[in-house]
Amino acid sequence: MNIRPRDACRFDLVALGEVMLRFDPGEGRIATTRSFAVSEGGGEYNVARGLRRCFGMRTAIVTAFADNPVGRLLEDLILQGGVDQTYVSWAPYDGIGLGVRNGLNFVERGFGVRAALGCSDRGRSAAAALRPGDVDWDRIFGRDGTRWFHCGGIFAALSETAADLAFEAMTAARSHGVIVSFDLNYRPSLWQMRGGQGAAAETNRRLVGQVDVLLGNEEDFSAALGFGVDGVDATHTGLDLAA
Repeated sequence: MNIRPRDACRFDLVALGEVMLRFDPGEGRIATTRSFAVSEGGGEYNVARGLRRCFGMRTAIVTAFADNPVGRLLEDLILQGGVDQTYVSWAPYDGIGLGVRNGLNFVERGFGVRAALGCSDRGRSAAAALRPGDVDWDRIFGRDGTRWFHCGGIFAALSETAADLAFEAMTAARSHGVIVSFDLNYRPSLWQMRGGQGAAAETNRRLVGQVDVLLGNEEDFSAALGFGVDGVDATHTGLDLAA
């Protein structure tokens, strides 16, 4: 791959995605705990944060928050992670979240045979409301300069406008010679009210045509793109690794 020179770009990577406030009950359960530790998180954002904190790369996030104390807490957490917020947009808050709000994500740990449990509360989020035309991609990829753009199936599943924005971003990135990566990251809960696997495959197949680096496992390729994997059941076990 021909990656743009580092000295010609402001950022090594720019990610597009929702950043939620993550609630962790520690060793307790969501339904019975009386306290949570909070942090920021999001499938696409985590890539930018990891590259910044682990490898010292210059990264930025494109997202949106409702302008209230929860949004400002997320801003502060991202500052601690070192990811640049130049391209974060702030939506006016109406006082109750009827218009836009900030996404919340409750996650408890698994123990023994009990699997981890996640409970998202992210409907009508400011990030999901983003649409084509809201972001100046020519500035990000052209005037400022970006070497790598990353997005994923979680953001694309938030809304039709989010998927359209991801497509717009990928198209703009490619026109500026930016490498594009996409993590399929299929989440059934995000698609169950929007047409299920069929809608996911239709959306993601349109997006992956713009991608240089596609990330996913056999389950992602089956569920997110509608491709069958021979010789496995619904649990995707029994793969012939030699083949």
